[in-house]
Amino acid sequence: MFFVIACSSDGPADSNNNSNNNPELIVPSNLTMDISIVGQNDANPNGDGSGSIICTATATDAVNYEFRFGGGVTEQSTDGQIEYSYNTEGTNSYTVYVYAYSSTGHYISTFQTFDLFVEGESPEATWSEEFNYNGAVDSNTWTHEIGNGEWGWGNGEFQYYTSSLNNVKVEDGVLKITAKREDMAGYEYTSARIISRDKFEFQYGRVDIRAKLPTGGGTWPALWLLGANFNEVGWPACGEIDIMEHWGHDPTVIAGSIHTPMSHGDTWTHGYTTVNDYNEEFHVYSIDWDENRIQFFVDDVLYYTYSPSPQDSDSWPFDQEMFFILNVAMGGHWFDVDPQFNESTMEVDYIRIYQ
Repeated sequence: MFFVIACSSDGPADSNNNSNNNPELIVPSNLTMDISIVGQNDANPNGDGSGSIICTATATDAVNYEFRFGGGVTEQSTDGQIEYSYNTEGTNSYTVYVYAYSSTGHYISTFQTFDLFVEGESPEATWSEEFNYNGAVDSNTWTHEIGNGEWGWGNGEFQYYTSSLNNVKVEDGVLKITAKREDMAGYEYTSARIISRDKFEFQYGRVDIRAKLPTGGGTWPALWLLGANFNEVGWPACGEIDIMEHWGHDPTVIAGSIHTPMSHGDTWTHGYTTVNDYNEEFHVYSIDWDENRIQFFVDDVLYYTYSPSPQDSDSWPFDQEMFFILNVAMGGHWFDVDPQFNESTMEVDYIRIYQ
């Protein structure tokens, strides 16, 4: 929206005045104002959340510009350009006025109204693993599970898990779990699986894991939770929440799954979404877990909600603490490994919990 007002301070004509004592009045003209919203694009029509705008005004015969942003806030500019930031959270409508002044103090004005998004402050994580160190994983939080487990960890997997830095390490602030074609203990592949059992366990909250996934047919990376009572009641009675599962033979598909006594193994309690650049860019894989439901997100986009009714021990073993498991498996009883596979890495930038 634009509206232009011109103003002068002419008094009544006086034929006796000398023209040298009554200089010509100058009123600016051709005033335009452009407002650029920082970060505005097709995906973010109201900006990137910073609340910043850049105002550019031009007018013929103007020597100074006054911008009025609302709430009594004004800013002066001699070149007609100024940057300003709003801080009221959410998407709101704003109006900016600009007054262009001439050397004789006369002015012309216009305004523009627009919608602007201001992102709220991020909540502070109640717990996080930022991987801001180098070398072996922190033994105060993580335990290595070694070997092939019982029948390939219950899935007929082909890898042998190690604690070798060749398979799992922290480097440049990122956890790296690498699956390799490598003979060990009678298996053709090595990889790693780390768990937080007995070291860090929690109940309820929002979990964000920022990760970049491996590539190659046969890879099976997972970021998941298992009930802390696993050793006492076994699986699936302990409950399992797969925050993210991915299979290299179906590469653009991301799964979020629930395993309970009611539905486990080839579970039907799951959701799927698509991430095309899973191995090229980091994405945030999340759940929001409370006493009634578990929601699954990728990059804050909800794609599946688990909320059983009735809620009982068969459908809801999630009223207890759980622990993290991060791993990259290779193959299983229901899919093979690409014979051309050599090695690939899952990278995890951070894990954050908000409660």
